[in-house]
Amino acid sequence: MKDRILALAAVLALGACGTTAPERPQAAAPAKLTVWIMDGSVTQDLLKTFETEYETAHKGIDLDIQIQAWDGIGERVTAALASTDAPDVIEVGNTQVAQYSASGGVTDLSAKVADLKGEDWLPGLAQPGKIDGKQYGVPWYAANRVVVYNKDLFAKAGIEEPPKTRDEWLEITAKLNKGGNQGIYLTGQTWYALAGFIWDEGGDLAVQEAGKWKGALDTPQALAGMDYYKRLQALGKGPKDADEANPPQHEVFAQGKAAQIIAVPGVAARVLEVDAALKGKMGFFPIPGKTADKPGTVFTGGSDLIIPVASQRQEEAYELVKALAGERFQTELAKAMSFVPNRTSLAGVLAGDEGTAAMATGAANGRATPNTPNWAAVEATSVIKQYMTAVLTGADPAAEAKKVSETITTTLNSGS
Repeated sequence: MKDRILALAAVLALGACGTTAPERPQAAAPAKLTVWIMDGSVTQDLLKTFETEYETAHKGIDLDIQIQAWDGIGERVTAALASTDAPDVIEVGNTQVAQYSASGGVTDLSAKVADLKGEDWLPGLAQPGKIDGKQYGVPWYAANRVVVYNKDLFAKAGIEEPPKTRDEWLEITAKLNKGGNQGIYLTGQTWYALAGFIWDEGGDLAVQEAGKWKGALDTPQALAGMDYYKRLQALGKGPKDADEANPPQHEVFAQGKAAQIIAVPGVAARVLEVDAALKGKMGFFPIPGKTADKPGTVFTGGSDLIIPVASQRQEEAYELVKALAGERFQTELAKAMSFVPNRTSLAGVLAGDEGTAAMATGAANGRATPNTPNWAAVEATSVIKQYMTAVLTGADPAAEAKKVSETITTTLNSGS
């Protein structure tokens, strides 16, 4: 009997527990999205405002925005893409997308291009993010070179407005190249400018044929671009065996004797650090094209956003990319950083600033370097710079172009 009583008591106890009100489940912790943004791409104020507004509009999302230094970023991104704990969104240089996507660690966003308004993207900025027909990088912002000029020297030479064509540019530069002044300070190895002239002629640095890359500096079009570069460079005193960093061209321009340089508009701030008296005396215009109806082709630098395959929150990461690449943030970013937004339809947001407006005009005709992971190796060897110096110092252009094209071909196909 005693055993039955104990058993009955146990049953009653269990029943009593079942009638107790269940505990309320705790709210799920916010989903953390880790974002790598490069140092210098966005102001802290703009990032903070975006973070606050985004988290308010997307309940359950916690943004962990981490600022990364450019120095050594390639190794860090490569390691992250190979890990199982990668950031959810990473900002990368636009010409780096091919290298990273080759690892297989970057999410293919081709199906999202229409949703991201990809038809409005700047061509030169969108191109590097598209590898073998698949869109891995989402264009974020662009920056490209313009012509920065000394307004006083233009006025003294009787030049009332900037040139609209490449022929006019040569004529004006020749007029400026007098009285101890340089019509233009252009070094012998400013190869991004050369690339633009080659593209204007219908040529390219390298082309892909039957699945293989081939250096193309020996084509008639590329040789015509090199010839124009040689004629323009001769209208100044730039060293034939150095690039624009040796010596820093902003320091040369700040001396007040160089009428023009080819640079991003932001160089003006560095000029003023050397000589504040030049404030208000610098003008800007897009690199002229072969005809007045179209600016010269320019190399479009900038950044893309990628989503690592290892991200555990693919949908949330995409929504964040969509917001960062969207019209509202693009407008705010352009105004805060003087960058060209990723969309051609937003070029007008820079109209109030002469330098960035000139940059935006040129960006509409932007291009990128050959879209292959091995292009970085071509740049590292400086073979194009060496080719330029050889031609500018009297070597046969066709012979030198043939040699450098063969070297580029070998480099681009290494490991394939």
